[in-house]
Amino acid sequence: MPEPAQTTPFDLDAYLGRIGWEGERRADPETLRGVHLAHIRSIPFENLDAVGGRAPSLGLADLTAKLIRDRRGGYCFEHNTLFAAALEALGFGVTRLAARVVVGADRMESRPRTHMTLLVEIPGQARPHLADVGFGASGSLLEPVPLTAGTEFRGAGRRHRLVHAPRRGLLETWVLEAYRPAEGDWKAQYAFTLEPFEHVDFEVANWFVATSPRSPFSRRPYVRRTAADRHLLLDGSLLTEVRADGTVTERKMSGEAEIRRVLDEDFGITVPEGVALPT
Repeated sequence: MPEPAQTTPFDLDAYLGRIGWEGERRADPETLRGVHLAHIRSIPFENLDAVGGRAPSLGLADLTAKLIRDRRGGYCFEHNTLFAAALEALGFGVTRLAARVVVGADRMESRPRTHMTLLVEIPGQARPHLADVGFGASGSLLEPVPLTAGTEFRGAGRRHRLVHAPRRGLLETWVLEAYRPAEGDWKAQYAFTLEPFEHVDFEVANWFVATSPRSPFSRRPYVRRTAADRHLLLDGSLLTEVRADGTVTERKMSGEAEIRRVLDEDFGITVPEGVALPT
C-alpha cells in the first residue's frame, strides 16, 4: 500500500537547506514567494523513474530521500507533494488540486486531470494563491500568483494571468495563462477547479503518467533546470538552453555517455540504474 502523505514527519531544516533558503520562516507572502522561487531554482524537473519503467513513490519519506538528500529531481506529483509539506510546516494552509494540461490541446476537455497544483492560504489574508513548483513547461510559475481573474502578474521575469473558462458544471473553471513574448500573445497552460483532491487520487494519476505507453513521460527523458541566468531543457537527446537575454541554443547529444555527463554537470542529477537513455 502507498504511504499516506501525512504519516511521515517533515524535515523542514533539510528541505530549506536543499533549496538554499536562509530567509524568514513565516507564513507570509514574502516567504511564500521566496521559497517557491528557491525550490524551482534548486530542484530539477525530471522523469527518469518513469523512463526506467517505475512509478515514483509519493511517500514523504521517499520524496525526502530522493529530492532532498539524493542528486535527483522529480515531476509534478513529487515536487508539489514535497512543497505542500514544506508550506504546511511553515504554517500555510494548502489544498491539493488536480489540473488538465491544455498546452497543445484542441479542446480543454480532451485532456485528463494529470497535473497537480496547489492552492495556498496565507494566514490573515482573504485571498489564496496558486502555487506550483512542478509544472515542467516554459510557461510555469516561478512565483505564486493570487487567485484573481483577469489580472496580470509578473514574477521573476515571467508574466501570467488567471482567467475563467466557460462553466460546464457547478464549479468555476480557472485557466492559468502565460504570456509568450516572441509571439506576443497569451497561451493557456492548464485548467483546474477548486475541488480538493487527496493523496490517493494523485497515486492513481501518478501511476498512469509514469507507466502508460500513451504518456510522453514514459517514453523519453524530459528534464528541466531553471537558474537565474538560464533555462535548460533536455528532451530526449536534444539539449536546449535559453539565456536570460532570450538567446536560444540547441545541441543534439552524441550518445548516452554525453547525456549522462550533461545530466550530472548541468542538471545536478545522478541517473539511476536501469534507465536507458537515447543513443
